[in-house]
Amino acid sequence: MTTIQDIADKLGISKGTVSKALNGASDISETLQKQILETAVELGYTKLRRYKKPSRRLCILVQKDNIEYKEPHHFAYDIVMGFRQMAEPAGCEVDVVPLDVNTQRETSYDVFMLQNDYSGGFALGFSLNEPWIRDFQTSRTPIVLYDNHIVGNPSTAYVGIDNDEGMYLAVGHLKELGHHKIGYLSSALGSHIMQIRHRAFFQAMHRHGLKADPSYSGCSYYLSECMEKHLPRFLGMGMTAVICCQDTFASAAITQCRQLGYQVPRDISIIGFDDIPICPYTSPPLTTVRQDRIELGKSGYYALNSLMNGVSIGTVLLHADLIVRESTKQPAAGN
Repeated sequence: MTTIQDIADKLGISKGTVSKALNGASDISETLQKQILETAVELGYTKLRRYKKPSRRLCILVQKDNIEYKEPHHFAYDIVMGFRQMAEPAGCEVDVVPLDVNTQRETSYDVFMLQNDYSGGFALGFSLNEPWIRDFQTSRTPIVLYDNHIVGNPSTAYVGIDNDEGMYLAVGHLKELGHHKIGYLSSALGSHIMQIRHRAFFQAMHRHGLKADPSYSGCSYYLSECMEKHLPRFLGMGMTAVICCQDTFASAAITQCRQLGYQVPRDISIIGFDDIPICPYTSPPLTTVRQDRIELGKSGYYALNSLMNGVSIGTVLLHADLIVRESTKQPAAGN
């Protein structure tokens, strides 16, 4: 295993200088410290430091521009809690680290983890164009990604719910009620999970023997644009039900339908995705596909612990659960 002396020999500097840099000493220049940390990562020194520590330090990396986590009503709050409920009784220290794109550009993932003495991480809210998504393709420090999938790196794992199952349940519920023309509203397909759900919608429609062509889907970067452009188009096409990529889209669709003179579910049924805390309190209460976020957090720790112990776990998917409330019913007679 790589030693401090190996790093010193590689750079032609003293062992003491390397030790100071690895421990963040203030008398080492920022440039030299960066060079030493990058060399340590290159030589695989992270593994040595990981097992020398009596307790493991873990981090939950939150892309703060994409996902909220601080308050009980925030989407990622329960995911963080579930992870901590498993990790802390096991003797791990857990830090929640908010990040943005600039932070990721300044320091690579492996260097950041070595610099802060983290043995592994759980990443929430990362979109496909994040700098660290590229780092995760070759990183050596274990990382588990919620709703993101890295192919070919045994140091990474993916946890989420089975979106194919969830979409199949949603379409099946509408078909059982008598709906045949079903649309799908989504944000832009710039994240792994939006791409997965978009594909899952069309697969579910085909599996249930229902027609679905590209015009049955409406995707926009802005929620308001999606509601103003695609929802009226669906209504004009005679859609009797709409599945939304997220509950926020479904709630907005209910409001937009009301403004257009349509009532949910009398004129059109709407289903969301995620079961965020507001769903029982929308008007009408929202039928949706539930993600058990506490269990997702626990699964994140399970996957990360496996990676840290040399078990190259790949994907952990929890079962989806359809929660039927009052935003869906049989289509009106003649539809």
